[in-house]
Amino acid sequence: MRRFKLDGFLVALVVVVAAAMIWPAPGAKGGFLHADFVATYGIAVVFFLYGLLLAPEKMRKGMTHWRLHLVVQLGTFVLFPLVVLAAHVPLRNVFPPEVWTGFFFIAALPSTVSSSVAMTSLARGNVAVAIFNATLSSLIGVFATPLLMAWFAARTGYGFPLGEVIVKVVLLVLLPIILGQIGRRWLADWASRNARWLRYADRAIILAIVYNSFCDSMIAGIWSANDILLVVEMVVGVIVLFFVIYELMKIPCALLAFDREDTIAALFCGSKKSLATGIPVAKIMFGATPAVGLIIAPLMLYHFCQLVIVSVIASRHAAEADALVVRASAPG
Repeated sequence: MRRFKLDGFLVALVVVVAAAMIWPAPGAKGGFLHADFVATYGIAVVFFLYGLLLAPEKMRKGMTHWRLHLVVQLGTFVLFPLVVLAAHVPLRNVFPPEVWTGFFFIAALPSTVSSSVAMTSLARGNVAVAIFNATLSSLIGVFATPLLMAWFAARTGYGFPLGEVIVKVVLLVLLPIILGQIGRRWLADWASRNARWLRYADRAIILAIVYNSFCDSMIAGIWSANDILLVVEMVVGVIVLFFVIYELMKIPCALLAFDREDTIAALFCGSKKSLATGIPVAKIMFGATPAVGLIIAPLMLYHFCQLVIVSVIASRHAAEADALVVRASAPG
């Protein structure tokens, strides 16, 4: 796990999904664990903590690279959806409609903050730019994600009430982020000292949402209609999706002559998607349908695969950077 920079959160995801499949009743809606209650109201806590831990001064350091920011945001919210839509046309019958909704949900999500920054740092890329873009992406995603999903839902017939979703997003996502930012005036030092424990709380709520979603899906019989082959196909799908986006993102980086550090930041931020944002937002959008467990499955698989793949790529970049330093310092 250390080799690939993974942590116990991925193991915990596997555990809660397995628990939901083995014994779903306790975590389903109305179950004695009341996971649905935690999943519903914990969303606001997740985004309040996000706002509380978001330091605006860190974003300011990377604000000047506007061409790079444009490339990353267009990759995140335009290129990703276009690639999934292009695949959806010829491969419509490969996956059930819920899984295709899950793949487009990946495409509509913002970039992940923590791992994008961590991997950019490991690869010796431009960390300030990574912080700015990953954070900006999260803020844009508050509105871009539901709008993109509403468009896709209308196109495919898998609809949801957009107005109601927007209201929930404002109340459970945007408002808590704003309150978290306001709270930094009094709680910034405390949050900085306890950042590790606050992230544990954040992840515990996300695990509760995943557990509740899969329990509800199991009770409704969603997974009994599918087999292990579907999971294998989804794994192949998310890996192909990652590499298609990663390679396509190289094109504007080369055309705009980004240096090595900026290119690394652009590729890592533009090819990654946020599980921490996606799981709570999925609960807001799709919480009324028992198929939510099937919808978020591609995102969970993408999250795992992107961490493993980018960890390997980042380690190679780090080795190359170290070799360049050695050659530059060598005499003669």
